[in-house]
Amino acid sequence: MSQNNEQTEILKEILKWVKVTSFNQVKDVLNSILDTDSKKLIYQLSDGNLTSTEIIKKAKASSATITKYWQEWEKSGIGESKSARGGIRFVRSFDLTLFGINVPTKGRNS
Repeated sequence: MSQNNEQTEILKEILKWVKVTSFNQVKDVLNSILDTDSKKLIYQLSDGNLTSTEIIKKAKASSATITKYWQEWEKSGIGESKSARGGIRFVRSFDLTLFGINVPTKGRNS
């Protein structure tokens, strides 16, 4: 086995253990930060594929609210900003459904 392949296999093994040992801590952090249905929906929609305008419509939230959440979440380490056409877009780090966290399908007043 080449040195690169061996290093890759070691990194995969480390990643597996990190995922297993941190699952509950990450879930607790997500539940603590995303403490409303609105936050859960906006976070889940922030997968990097939708524009902020699309998220505003789906979540029925204001641009100011979404921007505020994105800034808070980036500081908390549960996502990051990436360059997108026309500016910067927040991209979540975790899929809430993989943690068994229920995500509403529609924004408030739906």
